[in-house]
Order: sequence, then C-alpha cells, then structure tokens
Amino acid sequence: MPREQRLAISYIQALTGHDYQTLENFYSRESVFNDATAGRSYTGGRNIIAFFERAHRGVLEYDFNIEHMFNTGSLVVMIGNYHFKGPGEQFGKPGKIIDVAIPGVTTLNVDVNRKRVDRHEDYIDYQTMSDQLAAQ
Repeated sequence: MPREQRLAISYIQALTGHDYQTLENFYSRESVFNDATAGRSYTGGRNIIAFFERAHRGVLEYDFNIEHMFNTGSLVVMIGNYHFKGPGEQFGKPGKIIDVAIPGVTTLNVDVNRKRVDRHEDYIDYQTMSDQLAAQ
C-alpha cells in the first residue's frame, strides 16, 4: 500500500475513533476541512477539531467502511459508507437512538513527509441519510 494511503487510513482511524489528540498531529494552521455537500468549511487544526467534537458528541458508533481507495500522488480518494449510531437529537429525532449508513467520498490531500492532512473534503449523500432517518 502506498505511503499516502497508509497515512490516510491512520487519519481516518483517529477521526472515527474520536482520538482528537492524535488528530492534532495531522493538522496545521493551514489545514482545511470542507464538507462540500453540506456547505461547511473549517480552517486550522483547532477549528476543525472543535467542529468534529461538536458533531460527534454522544455518538456511540462511528466508522468509515472503505469500499475502494486510490491515490494519485498526494491526493487520496476513499469511497465507502460512513456509519453513525447515536442520540437522535442531532438528527431531529429526540429521545431515539438512530443508526444510519451514509454513502460518501472522502478526498485527502496529504503530505507524507510531514505526516499531515492539508485538505480533507467530504462528499456525503445526505438524501440517503434523510431517507434512512425518515424510516426510524
């Protein structure tokens, strides 16, 4: 496996494991997280981590099942499903535990020499998430 892909997997494991201390090492002040389909963007490690801490508060299970991954140089593309299980309050379902698997594509621009993620971009199928939430 190319170094870029190994770095990407280490990063995703820290993210889905809520290991914010390890995530700090992947970011710089110039790092960018962009959720293109939600229209949200954050710059700088502190701001990115603060967003993830808010978004993942109370989440019981969170993983990314990578079905296909490839890279061209420093650009790593991962295609799969994000799985979330947690309190429904964040999804408009108070008092319920929700469980969704959301198709998505994550791209990472990595710097293997510095072991950094310069840019993390998500393209998430929120319509599928909405359909799954409606059934719960």
